[in-house]
Amino acid sequence: MIKGKPSYPFETIALAVAFSPRLEALVAETKRFAELFSSKTIFIHVGKRTSDKERLLKQHLLKYGFNDTNCLVHWQDGNPVETILSVCKNNVVDLLLIGALEKEDMMKYYLGSISREICRRAKCSVLMITDPKLEPVPYKNIVVNGHEHTKTVHTLGAAIYFAEREGVKEILVVDEMDLPTLTMSVEEEGTESESGWIKNSYAQEKTKLSSVIESLDKRNIEIKVKTISGRTGYTIGQFAESVKADLLVVNSPDHHLTIFDRIFSHDLEYMLADLPCNMLIVHSRVF
Repeated sequence: MIKGKPSYPFETIALAVAFSPRLEALVAETKRFAELFSSKTIFIHVGKRTSDKERLLKQHLLKYGFNDTNCLVHWQDGNPVETILSVCKNNVVDLLLIGALEKEDMMKYYLGSISREICRRAKCSVLMITDPKLEPVPYKNIVVNGHEHTKTVHTLGAAIYFAEREGVKEILVVDEMDLPTLTMSVEEEGTESESGWIKNSYAQEKTKLSSVIESLDKRNIEIKVKTISGRTGYTIGQFAESVKADLLVVNSPDHHLTIFDRIFSHDLEYMLADLPCNMLIVHSRVF
């Protein structure tokens, strides 16, 4: 049973295999993460199993040290999203790796690409890799969404776990404040000093976040906190891009996102539409 199992350590990882030009680079990235987390490894391909596909995948796996003793390969037919999610559930996968383009075109945005649809529905953590490399490099600049939510403590814990294994000494936790929402609250309550009320709200948010951080085992990693203002979801993506983050760590959605979340954007949808960098979506499994 997956529910209740901690989101980390990443004891079992899986790669969703698509036979694209980036396949070898994604296998190389998977090898790095398998070693980084000392994980069991699964490769999942949904589609017709042909001798050419088998030969190509085996070639890449052998090149990066994978064989019948240290990995499993699942070849299955069916709906790609449903099948990948089912394999992950049945094998208690902790982290699913997926190759993802940085931007969705308009048609894919509304219909939903496979990788993004998996992110919206997965019951395990998902790492979207935007620029896989044949010679992978560690993620050194890690930004975490410190959004006020009961899931955030688990997301921060996963980020610390990830950073420790990457050898990162510092991570940046960013708390977004939605100024239009705050301003509406001020107007509704009839507060005289709008700037003072907003300033106090910033201070309260930072205190809450600091309290959450203090409750964690930080493993000798320095955690810095920054508050930014703007539309939640959209602003942190812009911020991560501006600081050239290697990895943005965020909470999983509270529900299965639908077409309506994409039209009337949910926080995560802003980031899925225009990925600022590699993104780790942490599924806490306790809700």
